[in-house]
Amino acid sequence: MPVDVLTAEGLTFRYNSTEVLSDISFRLQAGDYVGIVGPNGSGKTTLIKLILGFIRPERGTILLFGSNPVDFSEWRRVGYLPQKISSFNPNFPATVREIVALGLLSTKGFPKRIDKDDEGAIDSALSLMDIMDIKNELIGELSGGQQQRALLAKAIVSMPELLILDEPTTALDPEAREKFFNTLRNLNGDRHVTIIIITHDIGTIGKYASRLLYLDKRIIFYGGFDAFCESSEMGTYFGEHSQHLICHRHD
Repeated sequence: MPVDVLTAEGLTFRYNSTEVLSDISFRLQAGDYVGIVGPNGSGKTTLIKLILGFIRPERGTILLFGSNPVDFSEWRRVGYLPQKISSFNPNFPATVREIVALGLLSTKGFPKRIDKDDEGAIDSALSLMDIMDIKNELIGELSGGQQQRALLAKAIVSMPELLILDEPTTALDPEAREKFFNTLRNLNGDRHVTIIIITHDIGTIGKYASRLLYLDKRIIFYGGFDAFCESSEMGTYFGEHSQHLICHRHD
């Protein structure tokens, strides 16, 4: 029986007096690949912050692997790639390998140090992202696509069960974006990593993800893309043409 990785029930959150999320309820099971989409200001990043315990809901509950995120201690099970910073300082004195290693150091107690097993994990993440050849280059001297692959390697180096990505392809060109999504597909399909990805690219995510969560302060739709495509309610909400462009079931 599939295991619940994430359970949200009745989540509501306000910034000052403005309601950002209202009565959000959904479940995420092991092996799911969920694309979270919605207009600007719809609460997507706020939802991720709630999932990770960075902020607390005004109402409702959220469980991450059965625990409240605030009390969750097994962060090695979770990889997180936040919204990409606009650029690295070209003089920032860290190599790609050192950036990836930070993904392991963040899961360790004191003293924080890299051991032989960690070296193998770092090499595996570098190879998976196809950046072994640039492991000794400074992160600030890389292209946007190379930086994103390095940051994704950092997020997956601990071999997480859940990978959360917030707008990871914004700075990528079409070719780099395609490679990035194919890498995620392999992580999900071959390694059974559960993935949550926030994306503005609603016309593309249906090619890759298995489930869609359309958010606009409340959940407009949550389910598989076939169900989305066949929903008369979603056809009315988006218009049939846009509905089928999103679901990618009529290419």
